This record gives sequence, C-alpha cells and structure tokens, in this order.
Amino acid sequence: MFHSFFPQPKLFFTSAALWTLVCIIVWYTVGPEIGSALGMPPLAEGQQPPVGLASFFTPDNLWFYLYFTIFVVIFGVAWQLVARDHPWTNWSIWGSAFIIFIAYFSVQISVAVNNWRGPFFDLFQKALNGDGTVTAGQLYELQLRFLEIGMVGVTLSVVTAFFTNHYVFRWRNAMNDFYMSKWDKLRHIEGASQRVQEDTMRFANILEGLGVALINSVMTLVVFLPILFRMSENVSELPILGAIPHSLFWLAIAWSAFGTILLMVAGIKLPGLQFRNQRVEAAFRKELVYGEDNAERAQPVTVRELFSNVRRNYFRMYWHYTYFNVARYTYGQLDALFLTFILIPTVVAGRITMGVWQQIATAFGQVTDSFQYLVSYWSTIIELLSIHKRLAAFEAAIDGEPLPEIDQRYLLREAAEGEIAADRPY
Repeated sequence: MFHSFFPQPKLFFTSAALWTLVCIIVWYTVGPEIGSALGMPPLAEGQQPPVGLASFFTPDNLWFYLYFTIFVVIFGVAWQLVARDHPWTNWSIWGSAFIIFIAYFSVQISVAVNNWRGPFFDLFQKALNGDGTVTAGQLYELQLRFLEIGMVGVTLSVVTAFFTNHYVFRWRNAMNDFYMSKWDKLRHIEGASQRVQEDTMRFANILEGLGVALINSVMTLVVFLPILFRMSENVSELPILGAIPHSLFWLAIAWSAFGTILLMVAGIKLPGLQFRNQRVEAAFRKELVYGEDNAERAQPVTVRELFSNVRRNYFRMYWHYTYFNVARYTYGQLDALFLTFILIPTVVAGRITMGVWQQIATAFGQVTDSFQYLVSYWSTIIELLSIHKRLAAFEAAIDGEPLPEIDQRYLLREAAEGEIAADRPY
C-alpha cells in the first residue's frame, strides 16, 4: 500500500515528521529574526493586517513561502539521492510537498477571511446604530476585498481538486503495478481480483479525502492556535470555571479531545464489522460469479446461506452504528452551543465587539474542527481500516509472512470443499 509509492515508507515518513518538527522549531524561534534580516519582517505589535488580496503578499507571508521552499528542496533532493531507483519519487516526494503547500495556502485564505471579518462587522455594527457615520461605499469597498479573497479560494480549490485527483490515481497505479508483479503469490487469496481492482481504488479514493483533510487540519492548528491564544485576552471569565488565562486556547483543546475520545470509544468495534461485511459480500458475489459458468454452483441452498451471512452482519452493524450515532449527533448538537455558552459572560460585560466576536468564532471553529478530525471522519476512517485489513493479506503473502487469521480460515474451508468435490463420483 505504501512502499509501492513511497521510497522506504517507514524511514521516509519518520524523517519527514522529524524534518517538519525541525522546520517548525526553527520558524518559531529564529524564523522572524532571519526574515527581518532579509527585509521581510513580521507585522509590528498592534498593527492590523491588510485585508483582501494584499494579505497574501505581506512581507512575513513572502518570507514563509521562501522558507517552505528552501526546507522542502533540501528534504526532497536528499530523498531523490537516497531513492534514485524508485519509479514514483517525483509524485510521492514533490507531489506530497505541493499538496502540503496548497493545504497551508488554503488555511491562509481562512486567515484572510478572518482578518476581514473584524473591520467589516465592526463597521456593520456601527452602521446599524444609524448615526450616519458609515457610508455605503465603505461597506462596498470591504465587500470587494472579500471578493478578492474568494476568487483566490476558487482558483485554489480548482487546482487542489485537479492535482490531488492525479496524485491519488498515481498512487493507485503504483499499487496496481506492484500487486500485479507479485500476482503468482497473491492469486490464491480470497477475492484477490477484487482486492487488486476495487480495494486499491477505494483505498486511493478514501485517502484522497482523508489525506487532504488531515493535512488541512494540521496546517489549521499551526496557523490558528496562536491566533486563538492571542484572542483569549478578550475573554474575561468563563461560566462555572471563572477566569482562566488563555481560556479559549485550552477549552478548544479539551473540548475537542473529549469528542475525539468519545467517538473512538463508541466506534471501536466498527472497523472489524466493516471488514467482515466486505468478506461476506465477497463470498456471496464470488459464488454468484461461479454460477454464471457452472450450473452446479450458486444453488439456492448455498446462496441462501451466503446471503443470510450478509444479512446477519448488516443487522449487527446497524445496531453498533445506532449507539455510535447517538454519541456523534449528541456531541455535534452540544458543539453548536458550546462557544456561545462560554462567551456569554464576556458578551454581557461588553468586552468584545461584533467584529471580534466573528473573529473568535471563526478561530475557535477552525481549531476545534481540526482537533475533531477523528470525529468528523470516523465513519470514513472505519471504512479505510477495513480495506487496510484486506490489503494486509497481500502484504503478508508478498513478504512470506503468515496470512491474517481470517484469511487462513478461508483457505482451510476452500481446501476442505475441494477434497469433498474430488471425492464426488462423476
């Protein structure tokens, strides 16, 4: 699944994680000083960032683009030298780097929108007072700045969709080529053709969504956590808990961690059920396919038994999904009320304006949504884990390791049926 596309995946991902950590440490320690020395300093304390298209070309943003490029080139060139014989390094190394960059840039669009919300909604609130100090032209001007950000977002969305589609298909292409080169070792495994054709396709398609969403979540946390940390200064006290330094920052982490743990516990049995579901569906479909060419196969008694296995597994899944959905939807409803509830004392005290409220809501929502990655995508992750279980049998067969227990049981059953068929008189 991974070594077909990435060079030495364990070492590759470990080194990528460590290199990313180094990049983050350098950026947050000496990065601003280096940028200032190069003529690209961060915004001064208390200086409001520009709104609209100009927000993407501030000196500190230009410095980050250059910084990112330098560190990616160092990492990429090093791995190109290490894995010079790997056929997919252009896509797995440079393609991954490009996806990470566009994920970061999409977060910058959210930051630009958040920067726009403050002055626009403060002006909007002032206009609602009816004192005549706000003109229509001022509001139209800010609307135009929002349109600039929106057009950048549209362009980025189109580029992201186009590139990730190609990237993921290349990954599927790599898996397909690798598995077919080992077909003699794989053909005896239950549903081998389905695993090569359908499971690799589904694996790639699911990873397209999950992978991009995960990168976006990480980038969002990197960008918005410092913003939420600073904005917590506007919050005077919390219901029940009272005054807590940087309260929004800690509450976002605690609330998201609670939701993630809740959903993981509630859905802990679902990956295994999904895997069994794929197995019984494959057994039912395989018998029907045999029945197309052999009149002795797909007999009513056999088909009825196979379909009863399908029905039994689905009904069991429905039950487990019931309490999982109770937990998921209840948490989602409480999540919609959480921020408003904790900010009521601050609103009553008049410590924030409507514009600041909008910025806090956006930053808090971005952070909690990112921390709630497992909450949002747990059903999809369950499906991916079940596919991984099926493809793991391929990995075991290729490496000469024992097959998973569930596949061993299938082979024993097939062998027993073969002996029975051999003893039948003709």
